[in-house]
Amino acid sequence: MPKNLSKSPAGKGPRTPARKPALIAAKRPTAASKAIAKTVPDLSQERIVRALETIAAHLSAQSNPAVERESFERADAYVWHPDGRLAAVPRVSRVELFLLKGVDRMRDILMENTERFANGLPANNALLWGARGMGKSSLVKAAHASINAERKPADKLKLIEIHREDIESLPALMEQLRASSFRFIVFCDDLSFDGNDASYKSLKAVLEGGIEGRPENVILYATSNRRHLLAREMIENERSTAINPGEAVEEKVSLSDRFGLWLGFHRCSQDEYLAMVRGYCSHFGIKIDDAALEREALEWSTTRGSRSGRVAWQFVQELAGRLGVKLTAK
Repeated sequence: MPKNLSKSPAGKGPRTPARKPALIAAKRPTAASKAIAKTVPDLSQERIVRALETIAAHLSAQSNPAVERESFERADAYVWHPDGRLAAVPRVSRVELFLLKGVDRMRDILMENTERFANGLPANNALLWGARGMGKSSLVKAAHASINAERKPADKLKLIEIHREDIESLPALMEQLRASSFRFIVFCDDLSFDGNDASYKSLKAVLEGGIEGRPENVILYATSNRRHLLAREMIENERSTAINPGEAVEEKVSLSDRFGLWLGFHRCSQDEYLAMVRGYCSHFGIKIDDAALEREALEWSTTRGSRSGRVAWQFVQELAGRLGVKLTAK
């Protein structure tokens, strides 16, 4: 009979080998392991509680927007955040309307459209497209300020900026503005779509075509370097993979068609560029010989490889800094 086997009761066969006391002791939980076992559930519960508190706070922020209707009286401009918050902008970064040179026709059309909207008359959404640096976004901000210059506080237009990456939250913004007594310009700078970005569908529904549509007290102004807002390769991909290429392209191009007003901005001439430079210098009191000003301004544009309102403004900043002149209006 093998050793280390204990006797078994009659008729029940041999018992299993007896366990050594050392092995049994090793499997007994120590004080440290008991403490760890007790701590792990507590930590898990703490994480769960924190996660639930975060979710509750997020839902509360969505159900109770940070900006109430009457708070629109605090400022004339706001920046929209997709969590439902409208941040007031005390001072808008802009230039005076008369300083925008070479865009007279587009300026007059946009001003007329904006004034009609401010007076409660029918007006179109506007897409300002074309050459970079030619004052598209500057014109929108200048038109807003010009319209508000002589209006009573209760009749002033409110400018709401929405960032390109937040376009999907546009319907939520429309819902918040719809109930207000104020009138709003919702402005998106440098609007365009690339790759498989489908957020443009939210914009299409708001512009025209949705059940609710655009609120009567809201108008949309957007700027873009593209006339159709979509990259060429994006349209070509749709054409090459679709069963009916024509329908695919139409679906993409129809976004721009929902802006009733198209304003094209093109590269300025040398004379228009110099007029912009002289206008800035006169406005800010920068005194320099005209021949030297023209020579330096043209040299600056040559080194930049383009002529535009943005290049003119950058040159004026360089000139003012070199001459020790602060850029404050006379």
